Amino acid sequence: MRMIKLRQLLVIIIITFLTNSLIAQEDYVDKNYQPKRINKSIELFEAGQQVYYRYTNAAEGYKEGLEMAQTWADYIVYDMEHRPLDFSRLRDFMKGLVDGGPTPSGHRTPAVIVVLPVLGLDENSFMGGSWMVQQALLQGVHGVHLPRARDPQAVIRYVQAARYPIHKQKIDEIGEGVRGWGSHKFAAWVWGVSEEEYLTKADVWPLNPEGELMLGVKIEDPQALENAEVTLKTPGLAFAEHGPRDFGFSLGYLEGRADPPVPEGVSAAGDSVLALCKKYGLYFLDNVLPDNVKDRVDKGVMIGAGSNKEAAEVGRRYTKRKMPW
Repeated sequence: MRMIKLRQLLVIIIITFLTNSLIAQEDYVDKNYQPKRINKSIELFEAGQQVYYRYTNAAEGYKEGLEMAQTWADYIVYDMEHRPLDFSRLRDFMKGLVDGGPTPSGHRTPAVIVVLPVLGLDENSFMGGSWMVQQALLQGVHGVHLPRARDPQAVIRYVQAARYPIHKQKIDEIGEGVRGWGSHKFAAWVWGVSEEEYLTKADVWPLNPEGELMLGVKIEDPQALENAEVTLKTPGLAFAEHGPRDFGFSLGYLEGRADPPVPEGVSAAGDSVLALCKKYGLYFLDNVLPDNVKDRVDKGVMIGAGSNKEAAEVGRRYTKRKMPW
């Protein structure tokens, strides 16, 4: 009998805790929320909120897109840097996202950021692979993440590759965009807008406040870090990271750690990139865990990496996000 009462008491305590948590959450979550932008992540940034991503290589194309349309994540990292470069599969994935949507927050799809096997090692080598940026964008994705961003000139060419020539912000510094007419048709369908509206909105944010594309760079080796002061002030970038796995690899560490404890050199690189992101108004990306996400948010992490749903839930509660998950 005494054991039964203890169990009943434990159940009451758990129910009370969960109820209080839900009530506390209801105090700030807007159940009638309506999306204001196409790119959910940009919308959250403009509200001063962090975003959290989930990784996929979308090996099953359409089927995986259909399943991930209801993901807990704010954006999906679609990796083709270390997976097959297959734009047909990416197109099928985007179709699946649309057919499986809208998201729990009401957006047509989660934002999708593609990582490509073109590297920012130098201007010439990037130009040889710049076509990949345009191929990714015409599938209706919402941004690109550039690995090995060592050369500031390569990064300028990267921004150009993502822009249409109709957009004029800072072209005296970065030159005119080179995306061509005709690349907008399928992408407009993915976004759920007219072709003309896509052409207007398919530009890099925050350089263009009306833009819906996010460009990021990885400062993931010592050579890239040496040039980061110049690289990260390039107009058209939205976010950056120090690529802890590859940065550690470049220092001779084979484990590929992104969660603490990371090697001292990797941690120092992260601090440097974070400081530069704050200086130039970029959003810093780093891994977060349930037990450190609050601290990382306080230090300035704006993109929670690591595909950790529990960490995202803790972080969202901590910052009292109004947008439904």
